[in-house]
Amino acid sequence: MDNTILVTGGAGFIGSNFVLDWLALDQGSDSIINLDKLTYAGNLQNLASLEGNPRHIFVRGDIGDAALVAKLLTEHQPRAIVNFAAESHVDRSIHGPAEFIETNIVGTFQLLEATRSYWNGLNEESKGAFRFLHVSTDEVYGSLSPTDPAFTETKQYEPNSPYSASKAASDHLVRAYHHTYGLPVLTTNCSNNYGPYHFPEKLIPLVIHNALAGKPLPIYGDGQQVRDWLYVKDHASAIRRVLESGKVGEAYNVGGWNEKPNLDVVHTLCAILDELSPRSDGKSYAEQITYVTDRPGHDRRYAIDATKINRDLGWKPAETFETGIRKTVQWYLDNQEWVQNIASGAYKDWVDKHYEKVG
Repeated sequence: MDNTILVTGGAGFIGSNFVLDWLALDQGSDSIINLDKLTYAGNLQNLASLEGNPRHIFVRGDIGDAALVAKLLTEHQPRAIVNFAAESHVDRSIHGPAEFIETNIVGTFQLLEATRSYWNGLNEESKGAFRFLHVSTDEVYGSLSPTDPAFTETKQYEPNSPYSASKAASDHLVRAYHHTYGLPVLTTNCSNNYGPYHFPEKLIPLVIHNALAGKPLPIYGDGQQVRDWLYVKDHASAIRRVLESGKVGEAYNVGGWNEKPNLDVVHTLCAILDELSPRSDGKSYAEQITYVTDRPGHDRRYAIDATKINRDLGWKPAETFETGIRKTVQWYLDNQEWVQNIASGAYKDWVDKHYEKVG
């Protein structure tokens, strides 16, 4: 095997941060083959700083394209695959679930099949060293009441949206390929990520973008939905750690130990923006908060118990919510060209349609 890893979905939010950090940090001579379909959330601008870098090879393609994946595996002989490729927004899954079934279930199946064929052809030493790391979500576990304990890796799966159901199915496929075929897999289930290059349909980048544009800041229902927030670069470091030392066949929950109601997150963002980029009229951005009808089946609370990855692999997040959210706001203020390029494309059409009742 070569000193290469195959990253799928590496032009998306989490994937691109992982790729950038991997190549920036001392990872020896490991190169990355980056396979991404470049759907609405895949953005090559995220990877602009890697242009001309011989350790980064970008390939536009679909994990469901078995022939392409087989060709890449044969050609580059990677020692690991890190699978970020997924349709990943709950609202989109409610409006159009078919894509989620196709990418997250069928696509993962095709990727696993190609990987199994490749892995079976390796020599014993290479087979033992190979890893398939599947990146998943805490949403597969369902919803929690305010008093329920946080999700552990043994929590029963109870997905509530087409998105989380499709991710749960993909997790089960990955597990089955380990137990049935011996494929050396690892799974991570993360909480809500935030940070640089976050597509502006998700809560934090949407609020920053709308605040600066003088638009309403849409809050679903009463805004008391609780999420555990994980800075994306902490997530990338957790994946590196699991890939390096995780026990084959195991799942690891990755969380930020930061449970926050959505409304509190929005008020925090407004306060930081009031400080770093105040409104011209001197008023607070919080005046732009607007409540909108809650989405169907909206999970009330997610919370990750990340004890296992800390205990077994020594990982914990480097950022608190306070440090991570400030870095995030500053990044968006410093990268308005990136934001505007996103806002002028398909994202704008989606948001205009989805939040047409706001204001």
